Formats: sequence, structure tokens, C-alpha cells
Amino acid sequence: MVDAGFKVHKALGAGLLESAYEHCLAYELVARGMSLSRQVPLPIIYEGTKLDAGYRLDLLVEGSVIVEVKSVEALSRLHGAQMLTYLKLSGLRLGLLMNFNVAMFSQGVRRFAL
Repeated sequence: MVDAGFKVHKALGAGLLESAYEHCLAYELVARGMSLSRQVPLPIIYEGTKLDAGYRLDLLVEGSVIVEVKSVEALSRLHGAQMLTYLKLSGLRLGLLMNFNVAMFSQGVRRFAL
């Protein structure tokens, strides 16, 4: 998945909106034979009730990996906290945070595991 992000970053460079990178990354992953869903609703379970609080996963790849796409000046602790929260709420164990607004793509990728 990271190599697909690298390919997208190499082709488009930095400076576009998140949605552009998300579309292109989804296209690239599907072209590589991976199954994915975009903008997957992520409910909160509170006191046994499923609540739609508006959270959405950018990409859910192969039903097991969350990919959050960013186009920001720098990843912050808040972005990491968001990913950890998404992993906890979803019950999944692996997530990738990809920031495309960097000179070198490798500087914008962080892996999270629970």
C-alpha cells in the first residue's frame, strides 16, 4: 500500500486536496487487485447503542487496514490520535496515515498497530 502511495505522490506531487490523493490512491490500489471501500461510516457504540457521529474512514483496504489520507503541512499528534481512535472504534489492528503534502513521500507515512 505504501508503494501505491509513493506512485501517486510521484505522479502528482504535493499541494493538492486530500480528496484528489484519496481518489488516485483508491484507483491505484484497485488496479493492483486490492479490494477497498471509501468513506466508510464509523459509528460509536455508546451504552450498547450504535451512534452515527459522522466519523468516516478514508479507505478501508482488504477489510482490515485503515488508510487515512492527509494533505497537511506536517502530521501532528492529533492525526496520530485520530488514527488510534479509528482503530479502537473499528476493532481493527492496522492503520496507515499518509500525508501527501511533503517533499519526500517516505517522510509523510506513519504506521499504527494495536
